[in-house]
Amino acid sequence: MKQFKRIGVLTSGGDAPGMNAAVRAVVRAALSHGVEVMGIYRGYSGLIDGDIKPLGLRDVSNIINKGGTILFSDRCPEFKTEAGMARGVETCHRFGIDGIVAIGGDGTFRGATKLTAHGIPCVGLPGTIDNDITSTDNTIGFDTAMNTVIDLVDKLRDTCESHARCSVIEVMGRGAGDIALNTAIASGATAVVVPEFKFDEEALLKKMEESRKLGKRNFLIIVSEGVGSEYGPALTKKIEEVTGIESRFARFAHVVRGGNPTLRDRVMSSKMGVFAVDELLKGNSNIVICERDGKIVSTDIQYALILDRMYKNNLQDGDLDAFTEEEVARMRAEARETRNRIKELYDIANRINL
Repeated sequence: MKQFKRIGVLTSGGDAPGMNAAVRAVVRAALSHGVEVMGIYRGYSGLIDGDIKPLGLRDVSNIINKGGTILFSDRCPEFKTEAGMARGVETCHRFGIDGIVAIGGDGTFRGATKLTAHGIPCVGLPGTIDNDITSTDNTIGFDTAMNTVIDLVDKLRDTCESHARCSVIEVMGRGAGDIALNTAIASGATAVVVPEFKFDEEALLKKMEESRKLGKRNFLIIVSEGVGSEYGPALTKKIEEVTGIESRFARFAHVVRGGNPTLRDRVMSSKMGVFAVDELLKGNSNIVICERDGKIVSTDIQYALILDRMYKNNLQDGDLDAFTEEEVARMRAEARETRNRIKELYDIANRINL
């Protein structure tokens, strides 16, 4: 078993509320074991450049309530190259970093698994508001993002009601409709458009016309960005032209990534951070820390990445070759479970949001 004297922690990719809580947990959990912690700033770019500083107990005080990431973040194309990877490994040796906890999304995990293959053990934490990592039920920042959307939608509803208006609202989520689906149900939106399901525009227009005749004044349509940046504005125009209902388009964009993390994100991030350190110090690496059925567990990074491709119908030739028939069957079952969960939410939204 590898003996750890010093580990690094970094945040990479899109920032997410709760990342700071995870960093805090990693630092304090490691220090409780007598292991030093180095903060790697600007993700893998900082690892390549040596933008690294030690983190002590007080360095992570008063950050659990803050959004964003005190370690900053960056997307680093250079780290995908052999030269960039070699520079990152050399930096680890130079700073005496024995292992790394990497907080981010699938791109972060790909970097972590390559670092592990080059002799730097890594553990990943799922940090992304989009909740688009199939191996975990919830990602760091997802709950906060949904609550931010709800707060903004509630404010839009006020003015929609006053002016008998429709608001078509685009929310973040990349290729996943999780944020849109959950917030549509919670806000009582008239309809939700997500990339997972074909949307019936004609049925929506008919429903709006009938609801207006019955006295409904405000309409809210939640659209996931995964359906395309032009879809929301085009739908807004069509609604006004066909129904005569005054309509406006709103794109919440990156404001959804900001803000103080919710209690749920703070607690889950803290639990994941402690679990990550414990696993790393036990000698377990090349894993992702996940929440499954309310429990914190670990999953092999490569398994998590291929499961994600399977769920998103992006499997490539040879992706499944390294796995047993039992593992492939488990992947298919988990992907099916995720699809069923999304379908259930979609059906609920369509049944109760009238």
